[in-house]
Amino acid sequence: MVRVVIDRIRAWGHVNVRARHRTTIEITRDDYLTPRGDCIIGIKADKGLSGISPELKEIIKKDGSIVIAMFVVDDYLDYVVGMGSSKLTLGNDNKLIIRRSNYIDDATLMIRANKAAIDIDRRLIDRLKKESPLTVYIIGVDLEQDRTVEGDGT
Repeated sequence: MVRVVIDRIRAWGHVNVRARHRTTIEITRDDYLTPRGDCIIGIKADKGLSGISPELKEIIKKDGSIVIAMFVVDDYLDYVVGMGSSKLTLGNDNKLIIRRSNYIDDATLMIRANKAAIDIDRRLIDRLKKESPLTVYIIGVDLEQDRTVEGDGT
């Protein structure tokens, strides 16, 4: 049985969105962005990682779970796919970070992601530079099969 849980975070772009980081993507609740924050694509988020739903956290904290972050700005959409882990704490109140690596701290949403900030569609990034609203859908997928099936005699 496949289990899917979705949550949403709303944030905003900023004139300093550069999205040039090669290993991470970050969304923050901070209301400012300096040019040095080249992994940050959204500010003024309505919640940090600790604020996502408990059901979604449960899936993300499972080894082998799949985590998808879908970024929507105006008519543009891009997404990142990575892995959950039992080592994730998902406890940061201020931000969430998507990582290509296996590094984990309290802000890590997913590890082994297929994209970093530099890989995000440039049309979407250009809209964020105009301070457009950003909607982030976080999708947790638990592919673990139920090993007992009623009526199969096992």
